[in-house]
Amino acid sequence: METRNAIPTDKATDFRLKVTQGNVIFVDGQETGGTSHNTVLKGFLKLQPKTLGTVQVMIGVVIFFLGVLVTTIDYNYPAILAYSGITYWGSLIYISAGSLSFAAQNKLHPNVVKSSFGMNVFSAITAGLSIILMFEQLRLITMMEPSLYVEFFILRIVGILLVFTIPQFIISIYISTFACKACSRDSTVVNVY
Repeated sequence: METRNAIPTDKATDFRLKVTQGNVIFVDGQETGGTSHNTVLKGFLKLQPKTLGTVQVMIGVVIFFLGVLVTTIDYNYPAILAYSGITYWGSLIYISAGSLSFAAQNKLHPNVVKSSFGMNVFSAITAGLSIILMFEQLRLITMMEPSLYVEFFILRIVGILLVFTIPQFIISIYISTFACKACSRDSTVVNVY
């Protein structure tokens, strides 16, 4: 619902944007009245996004360092993980999604929750792609000659990467689901006066 008033040209006029979301009223991005937290976002708080965001950041850091280790080794076969660079840009996406999940609980503003939702959807897609590439990399390693030590080492590292990427995928979907519920119930009314 939008309300407009006629503006006299001879007076200075202060325009303020009033956004009502659930029981909370935001004027120019600041909470001005209503309850302390939006009732719709309380369900998102039960998820503990700060804890899950911290786990996402830690997983991103571990994947980044293991990715550095994987890409520095000389291969005798096509190195899908090294060529795609998914351990680098994927870990940055995981860290970004975790940071936004952490911030969503601190700020509890609908825009931050929506940003966390979008980034976690992107993180889930990236983790799914990463899991597919890791399984393909494992398939290529197991087809090689089993006597090479480098392949056994890479096999173990890719297995560890897979162990960290699967929980990242699950956490991203879990946070996305709850953030989507919080965003879809969010009714925004903009009043300009």
